Amino acid sequence: MSKEKVFRYDKSEDSPGFLLWQVTNLWQREIRKVLEPLDLTHAQFVLLAVTHWLELHEEETTQIKIAERAKTDPMTTSTVLRTLESKKLVKRVSHSTDTRAKLVQSTSEGQKILKQAVKVVEDFDEEFFSVLGTKKKEMISGLRMLSRK
Repeated sequence: MSKEKVFRYDKSEDSPGFLLWQVTNLWQREIRKVLEPLDLTHAQFVLLAVTHWLELHEEETTQIKIAERAKTDPMTTSTVLRTLESKKLVKRVSHSTDTRAKLVQSTSEGQKILKQAVKVVEDFDEEFFSVLGTKKKEMISGLRMLSRK
């Protein structure tokens, strides 16, 4: 096998992409565990939360606005929302003026589950990220910059 240099970093723990991948996997594994008792996947939780957030802040909550806010693929968003609808956590209705658009509304059951889910997710996040101490705000700032790319 060739000894030619393949990697930019001498240690894998110096690679920001690899570290992000590792931390994301750890975090997602634990998020799945806290959401499992509520019968929600992480994607379902995020899209339910975004739907409710948009309902609180905008006039209309369309599937495309939900996808844009969550930074998810529109087709994936539609599939997940269909699942949430089958669980009676959201309802999707045709838009009154745009026949291609669907309006999405959280149901009272969806809001009840969301309230529980937000609590367990936020509690978990506090614990998971507590290791950062005073650097937590710095990490959030860095993540915001990356999310705007």
